[in-house]
Amino acid sequence: MTALDELNRYRSRGADRDVLDALLDEVKVGVLSTVVDGLPWSVPMLFARVGDRILLHGSTGAGALRQVATGAPATFTVFALDGLVVAETLFDHSANYRSAVIRGCLEMVEADEADVLRSLSDKLIPGRASEVPTITGKETAATLTLSMAIGDDNWLCKARSGGPAEGSGDTWTGVIPVSLQFGDPVTATGDEPPASVRSLRR
Repeated sequence: MTALDELNRYRSRGADRDVLDALLDEVKVGVLSTVVDGLPWSVPMLFARVGDRILLHGSTGAGALRQVATGAPATFTVFALDGLVVAETLFDHSANYRSAVIRGCLEMVEADEADVLRSLSDKLIPGRASEVPTITGKETAATLTLSMAIGDDNWLCKARSGGPAEGSGDTWTGVIPVSLQFGDPVTATGDEPPASVRSLRR
């Protein structure tokens, strides 16, 4: 076991696999990090959890993606801010949050690329894959899809909830909830947004 395998501070905030899965299903963007030619490299990416793996995709021309596709060690991190915790002193201010780090090596997806991209799309916008034309061979050839396994021991998940530490009551303290929601669709073409888009707005 190394320092990367366990929480060093606030161990009580360690969360279980159910919290991890819920976080990965809710958050749409994570950060993929690795080392390329001795230098750190990080990039925010859309992703989706499908079962026990995280799916990522990008252009076959992306050099850093090809680097992790060949087995370079990587981490994938996600974070959700749930609230600002306003305490009596600045020192005691905090945040309610959920975060996770998954470590491992990514693998190129061997299954039918079109099926994988449909799965990823339906995790991001449920039902959208059935509303658009089938992915073409040219589009498939230009796309690199990678997966990172979620095992029993290659991730850490943390969460904080609740209010501020008890104060004297002389100043206001409490929690300001934070949430992310979809706004009204902005139409580019067509008349009525499709069912997949309307469902997201609801």
